Amino acid sequence: MVSQKRIRNFRVLQNITLNPRHFILELLSPEELPAILPGQFVQVLVGDSNKTFLRRPFSIHSVDQATNTMRIMIQIKGDGTRKLSKLMEGDLLNMIYPLGNSFTFTDKNPVLLVGGGCGVAPLLMLAQQMNRENIHPAILIGGKTSQDLLQVDEYRKCGEVLITTEDGSVGEKGLVSGHSIFQNEKIEFAKIYCCGPDPMMKSIARIAGKYNIPCEVSLENMMACGFGVCLCCVTPTIHGNQRVCAEGPVFNTKELGWL
Repeated sequence: MVSQKRIRNFRVLQNITLNPRHFILELLSPEELPAILPGQFVQVLVGDSNKTFLRRPFSIHSVDQATNTMRIMIQIKGDGTRKLSKLMEGDLLNMIYPLGNSFTFTDKNPVLLVGGGCGVAPLLMLAQQMNRENIHPAILIGGKTSQDLLQVDEYRKCGEVLITTEDGSVGEKGLVSGHSIFQNEKIEFAKIYCCGPDPMMKSIARIAGKYNIPCEVSLENMMACGFGVCLCCVTPTIHGNQRVCAEGPVFNTKELGWL
């Protein structure tokens, strides 16, 4: 059962720099956190900015129910995210949460998680849930260079990590879709979960379709409201246009017609 959305001020516990373009905010809830599912997201209010009027959507990276803390991973892209990168311990951050649907959990092995760049963000919570259910996924992470590989050590706690970089600085050289794990004559994953740039996700979806493997992707469309009112995040599906913030952000690739 999905929890009813809430609007709360979270307190910043840590602002963790991953590289010059990515950081993680560790946030303390003012109350006991409701049930939050892998794949859900938050809408963040960027305060004191003349250029940022709309909330910004971010995947929930991880949750610790025991300490009522949540982590979100953020890529610096513009004025809003740059301002968020300057938050300090003790600052307050207003968020609407939890929003959207979630990944559909499978209890079958083996499972593959595929993340490109900041697209790895929603996959950590999923991998941690799988571990609690005694499932240890293979996790394929890609980036342009070694500097673009995010949270590799955290993912290694959850399963075998496979890496590609476009410049070959770490792991196999090339795109995630070209990794040698996909070169076998028969690929037998029970399910594939993916998040990252659209071209990458579409490539993984085609591979999954070729081998008849169920595949879910988390879309990263631009959003304004985050809960289905403004209709600016719609995406075409075989059922017609659907709202990524409400019917998504997680979709089965068959529904998207990507196969």
